[in-house]
Amino acid sequence: MNAARKYSIAWKGLSEGEHTFEFEAGDDLFRLFENTEIKGGHCNVKVNLLRAARQLRLGISIRGNVAVECDRCLGDCSVPIDYDGELLVKFSDEVREYDGDTLWLSPSEDFVDLAQYIYESIVLSLPYQRVHPDGECDPDMLGRFRIVSEQEFETIENETQQREREASGSGQWTEQLSAIKQQMEQEEKDKKH
Repeated sequence: MNAARKYSIAWKGLSEGEHTFEFEAGDDLFRLFENTEIKGGHCNVKVNLLRAARQLRLGISIRGNVAVECDRCLGDCSVPIDYDGELLVKFSDEVREYDGDTLWLSPSEDFVDLAQYIYESIVLSLPYQRVHPDGECDPDMLGRFRIVSEQEFETIENETQQREREASGSGQWTEQLSAIKQQMEQEEKDKKH
């Protein structure tokens, strides 16, 4: 079975009224979308579909966990997903854009494809900061990213400035060159007078 078809509902044969569908969204869903930050996972998707004569109203619940990169240690981190949303499906012979709330289908289409909606809902459910719980990050990686104290930073900054002064010649040679330059300028002035 085509992975995208797995997340579709055949709506034409449904009677008017309420219907319930369940899906298991896993790695096959995330592979459908390029450049995803989701490395894998497993979510249960429940769809309550209310069929009316001219539209479908879908209440969608997504529960589970996905693996993403931890913002702190860059290791894989399991993040819980808890999403509830509603999607309205309307029918029109005119081509219309999906706006995130309403999906437009041609009356000749047999299936409502929910793969994109499910994927986007999972991505939008991800927290802004994705980190392991305290104490679960890779200690080796955390050591590499150790944050320095203000005092350590000032010491590093002062040492860097000192090295820059030495490299730019602010030491003994600069003083000697400056003295020679002043002497030459003085001799030039004396010749003119």
